[in-house]
Amino acid sequence: MKIAVNVAAAVLGLAALSLTTAPAAVAKSPVADAAKPKRQCFWARQVNNFAAEGDRVVNVRVGVKDIYRMELFGTCPEIDWTQRIAIVSRGGSSICSGLDADLIVPSSIGPQRCTVRNIRKLTPEEVAALPPKAKP
Repeated sequence: MKIAVNVAAAVLGLAALSLTTAPAAVAKSPVADAAKPKRQCFWARQVNNFAAEGDRVVNVRVGVKDIYRMELFGTCPEIDWTQRIAIVSRGGSSICSGLDADLIVPSSIGPQRCTVRNIRKLTPEEVAALPPKAKP
């Protein structure tokens, strides 16, 4: 009887141990990590050039080689004529999504605040396909 109790305790102990390690093994699966899109963030101070594509899209150069496309909520008058803009980070120091940034564009009636809807990093192929005026 005493042996049966010890065997039962050992089996329960192994079962409990396997339950605690199983989720950790699933969470660290390389397949699960590959399925998640990697966040691509930057700081506003890293932007060193920009080019507008009309009045709803702005491409910004971050560092030496990265180009991000910023799609605006609405039109931003004079964005395609101005020679300077300011990027203001909202809520934190890094910009990871459209809701993290506003563009400040100087105009004849004063600074215009243009809200960014979406930001994404362009691939090297997308950068190569940009028209010359759209490359920052």
